[in-house]
Amino acid sequence: MEELIISGQTKKEQYETLLPQIASVIEDESDMIANMANVAAMLHETFHFWWTGFYRVQGDQLVLGPFQGPLACTRIAKGRGVCGTAWKKAETIVVEDVFQFPGHIACSSASRSEIVVPMIHQDEVIGVLDIDSEKVATFDEVDVLYLKKVVENLSKKLIKNAC
Repeated sequence: MEELIISGQTKKEQYETLLPQIASVIEDESDMIANMANVAAMLHETFHFWWTGFYRVQGDQLVLGPFQGPLACTRIAKGRGVCGTAWKKAETIVVEDVFQFPGHIACSSASRSEIVVPMIHQDEVIGVLDIDSEKVATFDEVDVLYLKKVVENLSKKLIKNAC
């Protein structure tokens, strides 16, 4: 596999380089946990985020899945924190400053901004991609666009494997 990070690329160019690599890595793997683990590692390695990972819907909670970074919260209730809110609303949430988000769950005091993208399968949220940064206002419309594509690719893979 070619190098994930190409110096001198814009964030958009990095995502455009990474997307086909992610597609290639998950193409022949049917296990979603393995795919989530590799996707989290690839995003984390490329962008050097503070925390990058997945939570999976298990009953009425989000349960920690594959991730890269420091210790994380294990279970999150629907509607609680950024992850639980993204799950409840079934929409991507970008938080410029987590200290300004009502009910933010501080798994790490070093986290300053966050993006959460829900994984949707058959109109139901089955998990979320959660990424934290140590810097305020890290995430923008470029992250929203490309991280949605990453999650859509994982969801399509799930649909393909269910058939």
